[in-house]
Amino acid sequence: MEITPTIRAEVQTYLKRNGLTMTEFGHTIDLNTGTVSGIVTGNRPLSVHQLDCITVGMNVQPDYFYERYIEECIEDFPLNWKKISPFLYRCIELGRLDCLQRVAFLLLDNPKYLPSLFEVAEDVYKDGYNEAAAFLYENVAETEKNQHSDRFAICQYRLFTIRVGEDQEINYDAAVQFEPYIERLDEFDQLDALRALVNTYRSLRKWAKMNTFATALGNKAEIQYKIDLQRTKSEQTKKPFYPPFVYWAFSHLIRAEVCDTNKDYETALQHIQKYADLSWVEEKDETTLKWKNQFKEWANANTYVNRLLAGEINVLFDYVAYFSSRKDEVLPALDIIVEAANRYHFDVDDILNQFEVEISSYLEEQKVESFYTQQFITERYIHFSKELAVYYLTKGRFSDGFTFLLSCLEKSTLNNNKSYIIKCVRLYESYQEYAPSEAKIAYRNLIKEVGEDEA
Repeated sequence: MEITPTIRAEVQTYLKRNGLTMTEFGHTIDLNTGTVSGIVTGNRPLSVHQLDCITVGMNVQPDYFYERYIEECIEDFPLNWKKISPFLYRCIELGRLDCLQRVAFLLLDNPKYLPSLFEVAEDVYKDGYNEAAAFLYENVAETEKNQHSDRFAICQYRLFTIRVGEDQEINYDAAVQFEPYIERLDEFDQLDALRALVNTYRSLRKWAKMNTFATALGNKAEIQYKIDLQRTKSEQTKKPFYPPFVYWAFSHLIRAEVCDTNKDYETALQHIQKYADLSWVEEKDETTLKWKNQFKEWANANTYVNRLLAGEINVLFDYVAYFSSRKDEVLPALDIIVEAANRYHFDVDDILNQFEVEISSYLEEQKVESFYTQQFITERYIHFSKELAVYYLTKGRFSDGFTFLLSCLEKSTLNNNKSYIIKCVRLYESYQEYAPSEAKIAYRNLIKEVGEDEA
């Protein structure tokens, strides 16, 4: 078995091979001669900063010595957090999760290091190193699963936010797994966590769960708003991301959406009226005024939606005039209009022609910069393309119909949205005799992908 030379031995070899003295090498890597001598002769502990300097001087990859550093400078010595923590951060920065895991497992055996590992997870989570953060959160949570600590609940919250992404099956599992831990968060984190949970179920069209958690959000937000009125500013050391009344109003917006879906238009309108009138909110700051105006505007838009879904087709052109200048509202509005057109069998060709450019852009790219979550935008596009497919196929415009059906199936496959995959398959089977040859080929290829994903 070949024995790998120690870090110090390899540095010595490098100096001899290149004819460098310790002083010359020290100048190259910006370390004084005494430090270099201590490192090379083994009389001085080696820090991560010094290791990084050495790798730069030797012109090797920054993580070249990392595995040997663990063996020679960490595993055989008493654990020292001041020495280890910079190494953990560098492992994360350089993508060496194997090294992070190896050292973290040493630390996890000692409960006193859990708070420190949790803080590392929080730091790197904020910086977007989600894979490393997830590993740390999972292991801290596992170690503390029988403890009623704030850290345990926050770990579960962070893992939920990390796991939510493109795959709708994973999103659903993440949401269900997180549900039991909401009550263990503090009152401020509960508001943000419930909002995130509601938005996830919104993108999944899980109406009952949306209603349950939106109701809980509204109740907690109302209590928090009243508590905040009694607190002085100096007492409010922590705050949720939005003012409490925003969560309350959002709760009613979601409940109105659920009622519209369930065709309970009267109750939906009552919820809309609640978040339309926020005159009871006492604050007069710029943020408060912005949100009050925003919810009033959403209430106007959703009143049109409510009436249109109820069959009041006479509001259609007023609704178009309303949203046509509001970029963020075009996709949701067109989706509602086509859904209503399919339900009540009226023609919206002129409206679709008016927004032809926007519809084409949705076909090409669905990442939209707006106040909606990306999951909601993606789901809304999938639903919209399905409704357009139904609209055009019903009218006998088969080329357009299959274009949107295949687009819906493709995006649903990418997002692992089984509900829409099934809807697309059923719709295709109903009209397959009218499918152009190229549509048949594309459909077979997509169905093959679905089959491979299931294997």
